[in-house]
Parts: sequence; C-alpha cells; structure tokens
Amino acid sequence: MKKWFLILMLCAFSIHSVAADSPFLDEISIGIGESQDNINIYRLAARKDFETIFHESEYGWLTGYYQASLNYWEKGGDEIYAIALSPVFVYFIGDKSDTFQPYIEAGIGIAVLSDTKIKGRDMASNFQFKDRIGLGISTESYNFNVRYIHYSNAGIKKPNDGIDIFIGTISYRF
Repeated sequence: MKKWFLILMLCAFSIHSVAADSPFLDEISIGIGESQDNINIYRLAARKDFETIFHESEYGWLTGYYQASLNYWEKGGDEIYAIALSPVFVYFIGDKSDTFQPYIEAGIGIAVLSDTKIKGRDMASNFQFKDRIGLGISTESYNFNVRYIHYSNAGIKKPNDGIDIFIGTISYRF
C-alpha cells in the first residue's frame, strides 16, 4: 500500500509542475480507498471546473466539474487498471467568501477496465458506468472529501457483479 501511495504522490507532483499554468486543469487529486470485499483502490485524478453556476441562493450554489482519473485496484496479486471520465455536479453550502466551503457532489461517468475479474468478483465487461456521491470541504488551495463510488456495466453483460468503493481524497487547486 505504501508503494502505491508514494507512486501516486510522485505522479501528482509531476502533473502539478507541468500543468499548474494550464487552462485545461484546475485541480489534481490523489485518493486511497477500499471496496466492500477489501480490494485496495488507488486513484490519481485531474479536474476542470465548469464555467457555469446553475443555481445560486442565500444557502449556497450549484456548479460542477469534469474529472478524468487513473485507478489501480489490487488484492492478493490480482490487479485492475482503470481510466474513468465523469461530469460531477457540486452544491456548495454557504457563501463564496467563506474560508471553508462544505459541499455535496454527485455524478455518473464511464470507465474502461484493463481486466474484468479481481479476486472472485466478475465485472463481466471492460466498459463500466461509474456512479458517485460524496461530501467534502474546499479551501482556496485544497479540497478534502470522502466518496462512495459504484462501478457496474448496468446489465450490458452478465454476471455484472459491480463493485462498491469508499475512498478519501485530497486535492490541490492551481
């Protein structure tokens, strides 16, 4: 586990040094989590914020972002690599000038897996849908959150075991 965390940190710092002035990226993140049957999950992601606020009130505002991620799953020698793309909607609670901005988020995206089986779990197809909900706190430079993520092929191919993941992430905003 420590090896993959260090690799993710190195990749995140490398991306930051190259992309800090990029108009295509607003944030990078690393995450570590686990599935319901103890599959270890490691994640590196890049994000581009929406340019739009869809709703604003005295209680908060609704906006979102696009996210691309590289994922590594492993358990007992079995491993899967995944690439995922997701639009995510975020509702920030409070005022935009607040130092700490709590939020809730939800999104549905797509993913491609390198393999369909990991330790008895049969995902049935390399193509998957990726659903997520999460809670977090954003600051000017950092973003901390916890998420529930579900991968499934929505019954396109059987047996469609799917996988449920709980993951914590930390992000750096450019």
